[in-house]
Amino acid sequence: MSVPILKQGDYLIASIQSALTDSEVLKLRDDLADRVGNFRSRGIVIDVTAVDVIDSFVARSLQTIASTAKLRGAETVLVGIQPDVAVAMVQFELSLDPLLTALDLEEGIAALRRSTGGVDEDGR
Repeated sequence: MSVPILKQGDYLIASIQSALTDSEVLKLRDDLADRVGNFRSRGIVIDVTAVDVIDSFVARSLQTIASTAKLRGAETVLVGIQPDVAVAMVQFELSLDPLLTALDLEEGIAALRRSTGGVDEDGR
């Protein structure tokens, strides 16, 4: 199953709907790197609300996506990490640096606007 990637203004939104195979994670990485350049995107939101496990490979791949996007001029925010997933990641000492994280899509877009010099809907 491929991950849908939507364009919203200067940002790309990738919503992961289920656990991904390693090859699907790599395809997502490549698709996002290409689309950042094609659409001249300033940010990426990766929504993992439906994901119930983030293993070390996925964590490293998310870091790679963020680093690649940064080199291409875009920030990356990960949103929707479930409480159980967050606890497991802490217990297994999995880091997502340099990824920004936010509670949900709305907060993720607000974080991107702050980090890329954009303006929130409320004018801040």
